[in-house]
Amino acid sequence: MTTTTLLRFATAGSVDDGKSTLVGRLLHDSKSVLADQLEAVAHASRNRGQEAPDLALLTDGLRAEREQGITIDVAYRYFATPRRRFILADTPGHVQYTRNMVTGASTAQLAIVLVDARNGVVEQTRRHAAVAALLRVPHLVLAVNKMDLAGYTENTFAAIADEFTAYAASLGVPQVTAIPISALAGDNVVTPSSHMDWYGGPTVLEHLETVPVVTDPTAEDARFPVQYVIRPQTPAHPDYRGYAGQIASGVLTVGDEVTVLPSGRTSTISAIDALGTGVDTAFAPQSVTLRLADDLDVSRGDLIAPTATAPVPTQDVQATVCHVADKPLRVGDRVLLKHTTRTVKAIVKDIPSRLTLDDLSHHPHPGELTANDIGRITLRTAEPLALDSYHHSRRTGAFLLIDPTDGTTLTAGMAGDAQAAFSVAAAVADDEGWDF
Repeated sequence: MTTTTLLRFATAGSVDDGKSTLVGRLLHDSKSVLADQLEAVAHASRNRGQEAPDLALLTDGLRAEREQGITIDVAYRYFATPRRRFILADTPGHVQYTRNMVTGASTAQLAIVLVDARNGVVEQTRRHAAVAALLRVPHLVLAVNKMDLAGYTENTFAAIADEFTAYAASLGVPQVTAIPISALAGDNVVTPSSHMDWYGGPTVLEHLETVPVVTDPTAEDARFPVQYVIRPQTPAHPDYRGYAGQIASGVLTVGDEVTVLPSGRTSTISAIDALGTGVDTAFAPQSVTLRLADDLDVSRGDLIAPTATAPVPTQDVQATVCHVADKPLRVGDRVLLKHTTRTVKAIVKDIPSRLTLDDLSHHPHPGELTANDIGRITLRTAEPLALDSYHHSRRTGAFLLIDPTDGTTLTAGMAGDAQAAFSVAAAVADDEGWDF
């Protein structure tokens, strides 16, 4: 039996650049569309006066979106090829839905930014590239779409690829894979294009199937958020006490000296149970039960980490956030902060700056953050939190702010100096005269 890997990826780009059509073409040409789905799309297309099925409707599933001809919500689709399984998020192109793009890209391992070959790199292209860099999406793909409307010319593609790659480099993105495509005609999406023999790189699907996504778990420090304490109290196991959860990162081994946070008490891993069987070693993202040599007070929300690399708990949190709620976030607001399996009370002490993604400038002390704003905030929590820097770990460096009155998600946060790349980018832009 062959085990396939999983790739989570997101599409982004300006309005009408063809994101939904690209996703529809991927699904259709990879034979991941059921017959009844294709018939529903064909029926909806005929109702709109179109003779051929509009493949964009495979992702624009909401009736309101179809009627407006735009993508508003994040449309998730699941498909597979013999080489890999995929979870894709087709995100909106409008500037007022930046928060939706953040949602779709927050767990992505790869982001595809589409550009209309006739328009080149525009403001929204730069904005989406900046968000992908801010969220530390590991792989960035530039898909220069509608090459059929630009005469399939190599010079057009090369000029756009060079401009985008230079901008991405200023954001701290080391490498961009650029692919010329026509999502409507299918050129270089699943099958190579006969119209662009000057291009020798992979198709979109080929790149998605082959891009490396499996990371070495030993390269990251181990983190184990406790989800549940197991105490069966049966005659067979009268003294059993296990701590169940999913390993967020790294590797844990029987005999490791660990620290339970935020209490700071130390112990040794005496046993690891995986699917009811004892194992010597476990690694992310396995779900396991840890047993410790000492009888410590451990509960849901605690974090178990190797003593040598354990984060220092703090009640003062500095973070970059994207505000996703319609209700503004203001200095003095009382919120709930959810980090891994732990939720604590917190207060917004300061909002030092708001980031403008158009030119990467910082507006000092805006007083509040409104929907789609990205900015820096300072929080004071009621209890210590074992936060990592988001630069260090996308999993244990991320958190949510929640409205304590109704449970609404207010803000997605990234702890630490996550915006450092943008400070560098802004300096590069000033020095080199970039026209943002």
